[in-house]
Amino acid sequence: MRLVFAAAASIIFGTGAYLLLSRDLVRVVLGLVLVSQASVLTLIATGLARGQAPIYPLEPGEPVSDPLSQAMALTAIVIGLAVTALLLALVLRVVDAYRARDLDEVAHDEAAYEEQREREAAEAHAEEEGAAR
Repeated sequence: MRLVFAAAASIIFGTGAYLLLSRDLVRVVLGLVLVSQASVLTLIATGLARGQAPIYPLEPGEPVSDPLSQAMALTAIVIGLAVTALLLALVLRVVDAYRARDLDEVAHDEAAYEEQREREAAEAHAEEEGAAR
């Protein structure tokens, strides 16, 4: 059973890594979500032991399931959801600002904006130098 979980986690992680290398912002976010879910699946697989609930009084001789891996997985799911919401809000803001979802287009627009700002700063500096003389 652990081999099935390991294979599933590796396939999900590989798919997420492939999507992270994409140039589309939404695919990058989906890749990050898949990588985080692969880590949750790995956490669940590490605590894959059947047993009674770890609530006292315990019956002697019975195996006890580990609640730590379950708690960590739940925490990772909640944090992953918050990070996903934040990233989707940032992607929405970038798409609104640049009217592009592709990272190359955003980088090109940002470089053009920086060139314009540098040119304006150089002109303002030249005007200040001329006024000082």
